[in-house]
Parts: sequence; structure tokens; C-alpha cells
Amino acid sequence: MTINLQKALDTTRELAASTIWPQTVTPLLSSGTEDAGFWPDGFQSAGISAAIKYNKKDLMLLLSERPASAAAVFTTNLCCAAPVMLSKEHLRERNGIMRAVVCNSGNANAATGRQGLLDASAMAEESARLLGLAPEDVLVASTGVIGQFLPMRKILDAMQELPSALQKASCLDAAEAIMTTDTFPKFFALDVRLSGGTARLSGIAKGSGMICPNMATMLSFLATDASIEPALLQEMLRKANRNSFNAITVDGDTSTNDMVSILAGGKGPCIQEQSQDAAIFTEALELLMTFLAKLIVIDGEGATKLVGIRVEGAVSDEEAELAAKTIANSPLVKTALHGEDANWGRIMAAAGRSGAFFRQEEVEILFDDLPVLKPGFIADFSEEDAAIILKKPSYTMTVRLGGGSGHASVWTCDLSKEYIEINGSYRS
Repeated sequence: MTINLQKALDTTRELAASTIWPQTVTPLLSSGTEDAGFWPDGFQSAGISAAIKYNKKDLMLLLSERPASAAAVFTTNLCCAAPVMLSKEHLRERNGIMRAVVCNSGNANAATGRQGLLDASAMAEESARLLGLAPEDVLVASTGVIGQFLPMRKILDAMQELPSALQKASCLDAAEAIMTTDTFPKFFALDVRLSGGTARLSGIAKGSGMICPNMATMLSFLATDASIEPALLQEMLRKANRNSFNAITVDGDTSTNDMVSILAGGKGPCIQEQSQDAAIFTEALELLMTFLAKLIVIDGEGATKLVGIRVEGAVSDEEAELAAKTIANSPLVKTALHGEDANWGRIMAAAGRSGAFFRQEEVEILFDDLPVLKPGFIADFSEEDAAIILKKPSYTMTVRLGGGSGHASVWTCDLSKEYIEINGSYRS
């Protein structure tokens, strides 16, 4: 895949312009490379090539200059990768206090057995040695081809360059180093106004295919200078993750390597549990994660459209989520989106097999504000009006199941011939 920085900048700015930001949040519309600094105070990152992906960047380091509160959510895939297992162990051993994250791309180190665990441990150990840390201070992540052993000699040799490559001003090398089939690097930062001052919240992410996170191959590494206890930070991350990274799908496949982590370095405002600041920061965290999640869907393999799916009127939020995710993952729905076909029947059928309870005669389906199906199976819409909406690169599908109070939103993309071409030629 060709890395397209201009596409990253254009897509990020367009999405930022269409996002409603609360007064407490200031989006930073940077290129990720300015001297003012992308990362919060106390953080640096690096991205270099270990020749796993030939001459492309494929080794990333994120470092906190002081012990940082840490939180993470991981894949629920039973075949989770070695770095996922190791990172969980390190979080437990350190009681949520970490210093660094190291990640390679091009090789998932998944389905690699005992050797995979030894290799993940070696990445942590060498990172720690170079930075003057303990191995348990380091979270490890990998993404790429499943079932192949890491080229450890290449990785360990290349790691010697990581400390000298660290920089605060730019996240671009780091964001590029975690990419696989992505066509552009994904990064964004916010300033959050709190009672004790302003906190910076920054993050990078990768993902393009094998995306249906339930905590896909999807990774995100976040950092803030706020001071937050690990337990509270974990609670915030879990809440924000549910409505962001866990609410996107490209192809319905959940990866072996999913990981979202956040480090809170503590040089900024202090956030206490059950405070107004905690609510403000959690909202900002969810906004940042949702923004990065949408960039992943926009960059979905072969994707040409970002479609928000909103289910309302369900018996419960859980049933609304069932219906929304089933619709979002339906190949027939996704191919209709690509074909710009207002095929409400496929949407109805997907909702009907989701497990959510509803009465079909009460269903209403809209594209943006245009009803294509009204209660009582009335479909008297204008195909011409529908075509105008369906040709847009981004729009919303609303499915009203009835009079219940349950609701949920997810984001999906269309399914094109290019998706098949990419995955037919790329071993994942």
C-alpha cells in the first residue's frame, strides 16, 4: 500500500470539520509534524524500519519520561496473540503503572505458541534495556500476518536505533510504523479544558481490514498528560471504547491482536473519580477514540463510503446494538451501499436475524432524513432523492424498530471488488 500523507490530512480535516465538538474540547488540526508538539508533555514516539516490511517503517515506540498510569482493552478472540497475553500480564504485575509501548507491524506474532511468547518478551526486554527500564514496564503489540514467527534478529538489531529516533513534535513516523494495509496514517489530538488547567489528549491508530473489534487487526495508542489513577483510567477507557472502537466494522472479522492502550503521564491537571473533570475527560476520550475509529472505517479495505447506522426504538440498548451490528456486517447490505441501491429489504432482513425483538410492521428506515420505509410496509419514496443521498461519501442510516427506548450507533463502510482484490493478494 502506498502511504498517502495528503489523504491523511485531507480526510482528518474534513472529518474534524463535520464533528460537533463541545466547548471543553479544542481539536488540534495539525499535520502531526509541527514543532509545537503532537504528544502531551512528557511523551515521545519513534517509528523506524526493521525490514519486516522491506524498507517501510514497521517498529514503533511510545515512551513516557516518568511512570504513567496505564489502561488497556484487548481482543476477545480466543486465539489472542502472544503480545496481547504478555501485555495483560505486565499490566497486572505493575498494577497499571507503565512506561512504554513497543509495536511491530508486518507480523502478528499470533498462533506462534511458546516461541511467540519468548519473542514478545524479548521485545520488552530489549526495549527496557535500551531505555533503562524493567521489562514489565513495557506493553508489547504486533500486527500483520498470522502464524509466522517474528524475524527477531532484524527486530533486535533495529531496536538499537529507537532511543535516538524519539521525538515529541511528530507522531507521523510512529503512526506510519504501525500500518499494514492502511493507505494513510491515522492520528489526532485534542486539548481538554479542566478545572485545574488544560490537558492534552493524543492518539494514533491503525486498521483497514479484519475490523470488527470486540475488543480487529486494529491498534490504537493514546497518551495524556493528565494525572489519573489507573483504576479510574481503566474505567474511562472501557466506557469510551464501547461507543467508539467497539462500534465500527469493515468486514465482520475480529483480529487476534486488537489492543487500545492509554498512558497518563501525570504532568497536567489531576482528575478525581466522580468529578466533573472526570466526566469532561471521559467525553473527550470517547470523542478522540470515535474520531480515530471513523478514520479506520473511511480507510477500510476497498471502502468508498462511511455510513453511520443508528437503531432506535429497540427493547433495550443491547438489542439495538445487536440489530445495528448485524446490519453493519451484512455483506448484502454492504454491497447495496456500494451499489448505491436503496434496498431496504436487505436492511430489514438483517435486523430480523439479529436476535433483537421487534414487530416488522412497525419498522421505519431512513437514509439521512429520507424515509425509504414507513410503518405498515409503505415504501413510497423517490428513488431519485434516495440516489442523491446514496452517492454521498458519508451519510446516516436510521432504523426505527418500534416504541422502545433502546438505541445504538455503529459505523460501517461499503463492500467493493477492491476488498476482495486486496485480501486475495495479502496474507493476513
